[in-house]
Amino acid sequence: MRIRDPIHGVIPVSDPEKAVIDSRFYQRLRYVRQLGFGDMAFPGATHTRHAHSLGAMFVASRVFGAVASRSDLPDDVREHFCEAVRLAVLCHDLGHMPFSHASERIAPRRSLLRLPGWLDSVAEGEQANHEDFTAKLILDSSLTEIIQREFGPRGITPMATVALISGAKPPKDPGFTHKGVDWTPLLRAIVSGELDADRMDYLLRDSFYTGVNYGRYDLDWIVSNLNPAVKDGKAVLALSRAAAFAFEDFLLSRYHMFVSVYLHHTSVNFDHMLRRYYEETPGEFEIPADPEAFLLCDDAALWYTLRRSKNRWAERISRRQGFKLLAQFTERDTGYDLEVLNSALTSEGFEHYTVQSKGALSKYVGPAGGNPGLFILDVSTGRLTEVARYTPLYQRYSGAVRLTRLYVRPDQAERAREMMGRLLGQTTQS
Repeated sequence: MRIRDPIHGVIPVSDPEKAVIDSRFYQRLRYVRQLGFGDMAFPGATHTRHAHSLGAMFVASRVFGAVASRSDLPDDVREHFCEAVRLAVLCHDLGHMPFSHASERIAPRRSLLRLPGWLDSVAEGEQANHEDFTAKLILDSSLTEIIQREFGPRGITPMATVALISGAKPPKDPGFTHKGVDWTPLLRAIVSGELDADRMDYLLRDSFYTGVNYGRYDLDWIVSNLNPAVKDGKAVLALSRAAAFAFEDFLLSRYHMFVSVYLHHTSVNFDHMLRRYYEETPGEFEIPADPEAFLLCDDAALWYTLRRSKNRWAERISRRQGFKLLAQFTERDTGYDLEVLNSALTSEGFEHYTVQSKGALSKYVGPAGGNPGLFILDVSTGRLTEVARYTPLYQRYSGAVRLTRLYVRPDQAERAREMMGRLLGQTTQS
C-alpha cells in the first residue's frame, strides 16, 4: 500500500503494517488531533495523530536506512531491525487521549492498567499517561493478536515493540543484537531521543499546518550525516560534525515551536479551562482503563460531552469564549510582580486566573534530563562526543523559560487593562 502525504510525499506501507493501521486502535487516532486546542489559534492545525504517526514511521525508515548503509549489517538483519523500528514508531502514539496531553490529568491510576512489572522502571507516577496506555494496547488488547500474527513470524514481538517505545528492559531478549553488539540503544534513539523520528516529523508537520516557519530544518542533510557507532558494546546514534549546525537549527526549531505554537496563549487558555471543567465536574467525562472502551475515547467523544454539559467551562470551550489575555511575561521581563497583580485583580473583583508554562530546549539535557542517545562523530578519527558537551546551545539555553499568563473574564478585560496599566505605571515610577 502507498499513502500520499503532504510532508513526505509517497509513504510505502507493508502488508503487516497495513494490518496494524487498519486496526480499530490505530484508526482511533484519526479522531485525536495532533495539537489539541491548537486550531483555536491556528485554524489549519486540524491534523491528527494518525497522519503524524505515518509520517514518523516514514522518517524512521529513512534514518535507519542511512545508518544501516554505513554499517556491516547483512541484508536480513537490516530488514529485521528496520521493520522493528518502523512498527514501534507507527504505534508510539496509540495511547494519546482526547486533546492529546490535555486529558492526561483525568487518566485512571496506572495500577488499573495492570501493566507488567518490567515497565515499572519507566513509570512517571501513580497516574497513567499516554505511554502507559500505549503499552497496554500493544501488550494486552485485540491489537496484540494482530501484531503477533503479522510480525511474530518476522521475529518481532509486542514486548520488543514496547521496549523500543518505552526504553524499559524486557524480561526476554528483544533480538536486536548482532555479532555481540546490542543495537537496542540506537533503535531506541530513533524512536525516542534527542533526534528521533517523532520530532523530525512533528516539527515539519506542525509548521506546515499552523502556517509558521519556525519548525523548518534541514531534514535531508541531517539524515545523510547519521552514522552508527559502537560504544561499550552497544550501537549508538552518531551525527557527523558536518551536520552539527543543522542539528542546532533543529534544536532551535523545536524550542521556537514550543514558545510560539505549542505554548501559544490561546491553546494554553483552553487547556486551563478544560482542566477547570474536569475539576468541577468529576466523572462527567472519563478515560477508561479497559482497551475496548478506550476505543471510543477520542476528541469527538469529549466534544460531544462538552457541548451537552451545563458546566460553565464546558460551555465556554464549546462556544470558543475563552478568557482574555491580560498580560504575559517571562522571568527575563522586568516591572511585573505576579503577586501584586493577582492581589489587585482580586481586590477589584475581577475574575481571573494565572497559567504558568515552561519551554525548554531539551527534555533530555538538564537537571531532570536523561540520556539523549546522540553523539557527535569526528569521521576522520572516529572520536565520539556527547551531544550536550559538543553543542553550546545546551549551555546557552540551560534553564527553561517560564511563561506566565494572566487571563481575565472577557467582559471585564477593558477595565482590567486600565487598572493594570495604572498599576504598572506606578511600579515603574517607584
